[in-house]
Amino acid sequence: MPKNKFYITTSIAYANAAPHIGFALESVQADVLARHNRELGRDVFFLTGTDEHGRKVAEAAAKVGQSPKKFTDEISARFRELAKILNLSNDDFIRTTDQRRHWPSVEKVWLELQKKGDIYKKKYRGLYCVGCEAFITKKDLKDGKCVIHQKEPETVEEENYFFRLSRHSKEIEKIIEENGIKIVPQKRKNEMLSFVRQGLEDISFSRPSKDLKWAVPVPNDLSAKIYVWADALTNYLSAIGYADDRKKFKKFWPADVHCIGKDIQKFHCLIWPGILLSLGLPLPKTIFVHGFITVAGQKMSKSLGNVIDPFELVKKYGADPVRYFLLREIPPADDGDFTFEKFEQRYNSDLAKGLGNLASRVITLAGNIPPRTNSSSAELNSAIKKTVKEYRLSLAEFKFNEALVSVWALIGFCDRYIEKEKPWQESKKNKEVIGNLLFAVEKIARLLVPFLPETSGRIIEQLKTRKSKPLFPRI
Repeated sequence: MPKNKFYITTSIAYANAAPHIGFALESVQADVLARHNRELGRDVFFLTGTDEHGRKVAEAAAKVGQSPKKFTDEISARFRELAKILNLSNDDFIRTTDQRRHWPSVEKVWLELQKKGDIYKKKYRGLYCVGCEAFITKKDLKDGKCVIHQKEPETVEEENYFFRLSRHSKEIEKIIEENGIKIVPQKRKNEMLSFVRQGLEDISFSRPSKDLKWAVPVPNDLSAKIYVWADALTNYLSAIGYADDRKKFKKFWPADVHCIGKDIQKFHCLIWPGILLSLGLPLPKTIFVHGFITVAGQKMSKSLGNVIDPFELVKKYGADPVRYFLLREIPPADDGDFTFEKFEQRYNSDLAKGLGNLASRVITLAGNIPPRTNSSSAELNSAIKKTVKEYRLSLAEFKFNEALVSVWALIGFCDRYIEKEKPWQESKKNKEVIGNLLFAVEKIARLLVPFLPETSGRIIEQLKTRKSKPLFPRI
């Protein structure tokens, strides 16, 4: 396994509806980590994509009078577009309906699990949550309803193929306990330990073809289709050549980071390790779990009419302001709240007045003063060194907001340095002070490359050309 590689994934977005701001959050979090690791000189592979099979998708397609294929083609295209407008640096986009790239890996995984004795068939009667696309147990319910989707599950009786997750329960518990897979934040690790200590049950990995038509067929059994999670989780393998490109697969697997939402952590922290243990493959190193975004304190829902469209947000304010708000205002691993008032306050105070104002002042003052490769100010050097240290530690711990706080502390220091030294007054020291500030602003721009790729590039370009243009017009 190459030491200098970094393989990072988002979850693959479920293609039953157009993208909302929650997936935008996950996408830009992963993008920051991908860009940061490229800056560190690592060979990065950043994957995102869409999860397109399952009953819920087929039902959503039927509601609008479309075939599942046409429907998922359109929804997947919207997620590709979202990646583009958010300026994601993803290296690949995988679709679970891709019969050339994805299906061979799904079939290979299935046959390998079968060969290991971890796939078996039995009749089963249980509770099924359409929202989760999963069979669930009574311990997953609260007041008789799924805790995530707030709906009563259906009672289903059918013959399915099952995966022997119970066989791997103790080993998964030990792995989580000992950080064989590091689950971030700690409270999510504790939740998974609490769950696994109750003992993991075998799980359905298929549905009858008559009930689930929109799915990958079970190899050698036309009466059954592979169930959504056995298909979906395999995307992390298929995109890097599990079935057909051993060199690429060997280079990038295991994943260094899976970025996921808290609603799918059981599948990633419990089922996924079970599959990989059965396959004899290395486990992902880290699973980072983010929370949900509420709107003015309420859960986003179509019925409330408060779903935030990331496309409209970017169209109105630009990609970098949207990225900045999500990374600075939303706690990385907890739920966070969105309002337009909060958004515009952050925009004006941090971007227009803070970063934009500093860059404009320094570039305007600089004139033809040449850039510097260092600073002669011990005080400024100390502030930069402190910022870089805090910034790197924060990113290593997935604390995107704290990394930005450290950069904005440096911006504040530079503002105070300007007021103290008054470089607009005639003085022999002027060139030296302005040179120090040029050095600091370039450092700030470099640190912001993973967070604000477009803005940081414009600042670096303006430092070269000395043509100061507004970075963030006030709103």
